[in-house]
Amino acid sequence: MADDLSSKDVPGERADDHADGVGALTIIYADFTCPHCAVTFLRLREAPGRLVFRHFALKTRHPRSVALACAAQAAGLQGAFWPFAESLYTDQGHLDDPHLWARCEQLGLDVDRFEDDRRGADCAERVRRDTREGLRAGIVGTPAVFVLPGARTC
Repeated sequence: MADDLSSKDVPGERADDHADGVGALTIIYADFTCPHCAVTFLRLREAPGRLVFRHFALKTRHPRSVALACAAQAAGLQGAFWPFAESLYTDQGHLDDPHLWARCEQLGLDVDRFEDDRRGADCAERVRRDTREGLRAGIVGTPAVFVLPGARTC
């Protein structure tokens, strides 16, 4: 069955989202290679409310965007999505593999598991799903921020 390519609304929070905080729901679709995303992400982390992060990684815009999104997913599988994401955004000059491994070590992650996970099908599919959802919702650039007041949270 082919994918439904019709336009959709941005979905509310899902049980498997990267979410933090309480209150009004803000959803950000972002790319770890985007300096505007870095500023927006770090400001939203300081703001009150519940923040949901979703990937909007287009390899055509930046060759490392999908790889970094998969790396953040892999860190998330070890419970470190938020600190890993913050480390990527606060040091965008060091996004190559040796620096990713150093981040993992600093966060106490299992580097071998991280490597297996980030190169695995599950992380890649999650990044594709988020990006595809964003495209269907009409997102054309990053960061894309949606505030859903009164939204139910998981």
